[in-house]
Amino acid sequence: MMNCPKCSGDMEVSAYDEVKVDRCTHCGGLWFQADELARLRQDTWMADYILDTGDPHEGRKFDRVHSISCPDCGAVMREEFDEDQPHIVYEACPQGHGTFLDAGEFTDLVHHTFWDRFKRMH
Repeated sequence: MMNCPKCSGDMEVSAYDEVKVDRCTHCGGLWFQADELARLRQDTWMADYILDTGDPHEGRKFDRVHSISCPDCGAVMREEFDEDQPHIVYEACPQGHGTFLDAGEFTDLVHHTFWDRFKRMH
């Protein structure tokens, strides 16, 4: 069983459309292996509601945790910003094993709002 790279909580498997994602039972963060995040970003019909069930306010608290290790290889993960929504910061394995998003970040990532467009202009 995998432990959460942010809070060390137990991870449970959550599935959507044959894609299995690891979700922390404590902080609600999501671990996407290699291409899972890219695949689910394209099919946003209900993926966010099914997978990203953690409290976004709790997820923002874990934004302060910066130095985390990849649960697959142990490498220190790097912070990355989404091109379209630079206010979303997530952690990615430098070896390409996966990406970790705090609770609420996946939902924010797949829903582009007027405010996201406004933020890009400034």
